Amino acid sequence: MKESHRVIIDHVAPQVPQDTGEKRVFPIKRTVGEAVNVRAVLLCDSHDLLQGAIRYRALPRGRWQQVPLTDEGNDQWVGTFTPDKVGLWEYTVEGWVDHPGTWQRGIAKKRDAAVIEEVDLQMGAQIYRAAAQRAVVAGAKSAGERISTVAQTMEDAAIPRSQRVTAALDPTIVATIAAYRDESTLVRREQPVPVRVDRPLAGFSAWYELFPRSTAAKGHGTLRDVITRLPYVAQMGFDILYLPPIHPIGTIARKGRNNSVTPISGDPGSPWAIGSSDGGHTAIHRELGTEEDFSALRDACQEFGLELALDIAFQCAPDHPWVAEHPEWFVQRPDGSIQYAENPPKKYQDIYPLNFETSRREELWNALRDVFLFWVDRGVTVFRVDNPHTKAFPFWEWVIPEVQHRNQDVIFLAEAFTRPHRMYRLAKGGFTQSYTYFTWRNSSREMRDYLTELTSSEVIEFFRPNFWPNTPDILHEDLQTGGRAAFVTRFILAATLSSIYGIYGPAFELQESQPMQPGSEEYLDSEKYQIRHWNLNESWSLAPLISTVNGIRRSNPALQQNRTLRFHHCNNDALLCYSKHTPAGNCILVCVNMDFQNPQSGWVQFSPEACGLQATDSFTVRDLLSQVSYQWEGEWNFIALRPTDTIAHIFVLEQP
Repeated sequence: MKESHRVIIDHVAPQVPQDTGEKRVFPIKRTVGEAVNVRAVLLCDSHDLLQGAIRYRALPRGRWQQVPLTDEGNDQWVGTFTPDKVGLWEYTVEGWVDHPGTWQRGIAKKRDAAVIEEVDLQMGAQIYRAAAQRAVVAGAKSAGERISTVAQTMEDAAIPRSQRVTAALDPTIVATIAAYRDESTLVRREQPVPVRVDRPLAGFSAWYELFPRSTAAKGHGTLRDVITRLPYVAQMGFDILYLPPIHPIGTIARKGRNNSVTPISGDPGSPWAIGSSDGGHTAIHRELGTEEDFSALRDACQEFGLELALDIAFQCAPDHPWVAEHPEWFVQRPDGSIQYAENPPKKYQDIYPLNFETSRREELWNALRDVFLFWVDRGVTVFRVDNPHTKAFPFWEWVIPEVQHRNQDVIFLAEAFTRPHRMYRLAKGGFTQSYTYFTWRNSSREMRDYLTELTSSEVIEFFRPNFWPNTPDILHEDLQTGGRAAFVTRFILAATLSSIYGIYGPAFELQESQPMQPGSEEYLDSEKYQIRHWNLNESWSLAPLISTVNGIRRSNPALQQNRTLRFHHCNNDALLCYSKHTPAGNCILVCVNMDFQNPQSGWVQFSPEACGLQATDSFTVRDLLSQVSYQWEGEWNFIALRPTDTIAHIFVLEQP
């Protein structure tokens, strides 16, 4: 950067705000083909014209590319570039004084006022000759000669001034000169903004979670049994099949049904109590199958258009091999025992947390990295990480790039139900997607406020929300008491408010709603502690609805992103109405009844202008759930939703 520069570059966006005292610059996030819309303030003294540009490249050694910035007025400049491959990118902004453009603007004004003097053309000729020299230096000799010819014309007093001005302002010559800019005043933002570009699945996907051991008709299910479940999952339209830990389960302090500390013979234990004499995080539970079975499942998933996601839980059962081999990786209590996990009043005697303050930190970190790499080498490119907020933040900021260096396609989902700043830090530090507070946002106002935070602030640049109506750990009160309407409503909200969502099934589609006890979010007879056998053919299953909504998501690009989410006023707070749209004109309006017990109706304020389309007195909306079309008039229109049948509308705006 020049020590005495005239151009000031400020307020460059998008970028992740740096925390106070933070030296590292975290990347913004995009998917392949998703535009980065850059904004910046460019300033200069006096009345000279400015020009600006975005420089961007793929790291580590990509060729710098450039696109212009456009002056929107009031010193605000905008431009767009679109990364076209997975990996790390970076961009910066530069600006310079446009001497040729300044002269061209001035001479045009003087021409219109009929006050051109000979010296004005002489000054212009000097500026043009400098441009000609820059063209020659750049290897464009012919362009330099064309510019020089015009400069000679400008200085030829025998030619009428009007003709010389016309020659100087010829659009072709103006464009040629602009191509060889004067960089003597160029200023470039010193620190580029990093951009993490992921494959499209990172920004748009539907997850389905199931327990492999519960997939058999009777007894303990296997990975081969999961293969028989794939047509069911694929038919519902999911993209990712997520399995809880598939590793050996500890026998010491094993939990029994409903989290009992006194298991009976045959209780399988919790899959999150990882490790036994059979192995640890790189072994497969012997009753689930072998590595060959795992490979068969992975390949079968690909045949059905599914990706296989594994749970990574960095914790150990008391009989995990690491406990004996590396006791220094755990917290030792004064009595010589190892500290087990606790979340008072809950106690997890079957789980030992790892000690990230161990003196053997490098060994521990490398071992954990190698767990990821083991599964990556076996074709896994999606991981759901259990409780990452209970591990050191620097570890994630180190290990995620290490893994993605092996395979750039790897996606990490952070299961971190914790305070907002912790969740956001994990996302900044590399997690591709994140669990959220969606489950506990239950009124229209709560939903509007939360989604506004996620989509209308700087959070959207680094935090990709993954909405789950339920998980094996969370059966919210709404699902316990709201009946079928609650399941339908929460599903439609998750699938349309966020471009990424997931459900834990078959508990969700079969509307499992019995808590272990009043006031608890734990399931009665939870699959975490016992094998369940599900009848997938129950008449009340939500599988057909799930299939329909996933089809709607895939057919409507508006639902495949979150940046255009907009809430619409309704005169009934029990109704939540919101839209998403694309520049190409795909516009979706969703209206949901947040009251699971009673019919609700009201007037919603919506017009095509909300989707960037031309205003019109009347327009047609078609409900993609019922395929019924409605002719709407004006800005306010009436809707009525009932918990017993029409619980929600997913309207598409039909253009004439």
